[in-house]
Amino acid sequence: MTPTLFTRRSLAAVAAATALVGAFAPVQAQQQQQQRVIHIVVPFGTGAVQDTVARSLNAELGAALNAGAIVENRAGAGGTVGAAAVAKSAADGNTLLLAAASHNIAGFLYSKLSYDPLKDFVGVANIGNAGYVLAVASGLNVSSTADFIKEVKANPGKYNYASAGNGSATHLAMASFLAKAGLEMTHIPTKSTGEAVNEVLAGRVQAVISSSIGVMGFQADPRMKLLASTGKARSPFLPSLPTVAESGLPGYAFDSWIGLLAPAGTPKAEVERLNAATNKVLADPVIQERFKRLGVEPRTQSAEDFQKLLRADWDAMGAVVKASGAKID
Repeated sequence: MTPTLFTRRSLAAVAAATALVGAFAPVQAQQQQQQRVIHIVVPFGTGAVQDTVARSLNAELGAALNAGAIVENRAGAGGTVGAAAVAKSAADGNTLLLAAASHNIAGFLYSKLSYDPLKDFVGVANIGNAGYVLAVASGLNVSSTADFIKEVKANPGKYNYASAGNGSATHLAMASFLAKAGLEMTHIPTKSTGEAVNEVLAGRVQAVISSSIGVMGFQADPRMKLLASTGKARSPFLPSLPTVAESGLPGYAFDSWIGLLAPAGTPKAEVERLNAATNKVLADPVIQERFKRLGVEPRTQSAEDFQKLLRADWDAMGAVVKASGAKID
């Protein structure tokens, strides 16, 4: 074999091998991407609003990202256990927090936290808005927010209200309501919104401010009466229900954003990719119908606009906590 022929054959072999590697490279990259798993941490137990929202879209979000997406419940201490875990996670976009108003509330409610709710996270995507409802046990015999205020004011300290736990949105929603109305009630914290609602249904406590999904199924239940929604405007899911502001306590409003947060330092390109995938999922009519059944209004925003919302909400929740006088050591 002449040197020239050997060289030509060697070069041809190298070229073929290079082409073969090049052909497999996209497949290998795709396989690696498909092996990626997104962990969506819910800082409350199963059945909570955040949990049901996370599980209503995690499969579709994973598909949009060409990855797996699993929901992990890390409950405890008003959502701070799960938030702390995400704050300490790698800033690579693989671990996200499914948060709501209680996330910012914790920064003012707890005297000691191992993380900063605003500085240690970056907003990835706004998912939706969750409304709340003031509901009372039928045994209280009131038919409006004004009646409720009048009854409780005439009997300071006599009645109880339930919440999903110290530091939860349901706790602060009622605490700020009582502070604004000048009322006194005893707080009975439970482990979840469902448990708090059950306490009212059983007549063991007299009132609760629950997420809409927690009470929508009891509109005709004789054990409970829905008095008002807590948002600035009437709920699209309970349009016949007046707001608290229009039915007895002007100026009062409380609702909650629901969104995905990532650890601070997550690359902007990754945040944008996660945001685009989430907004794509939220545009799906199937997802929108699921949200309707949950009493959640879908929201789509850029990551930058969501971050602005988080900063504004930080100030708003600070005012809510201050007005309520609530504090947890």
